[in-house]
Amino acid sequence: MMPKIPKAVLKKLVKDKFGIAISDDAADALAGMLEKKATSIARYAVKRAQQKKRRMVTEDDIDSYKLRFGG
Repeated sequence: MMPKIPKAVLKKLVKDKFGIAISDDAADALAGMLEKKATSIARYAVKRAQQKKRRMVTEDDIDSYKLRFGG
């Protein structure tokens, strides 16, 4: 499955931040890794929102992940 994070966005990010180009394969690999991490964070945040009987994930839910797992 192709990652949903656009490879062009990652290529620009790396170029702008570090001044070096990134290959298409490397951008695809990075996108896949970021998507897995984002899915993990979202899963935790959704579960936390549901436990608090909310239908919306808040910044606090995301921050809670960071505090708990150091992400």
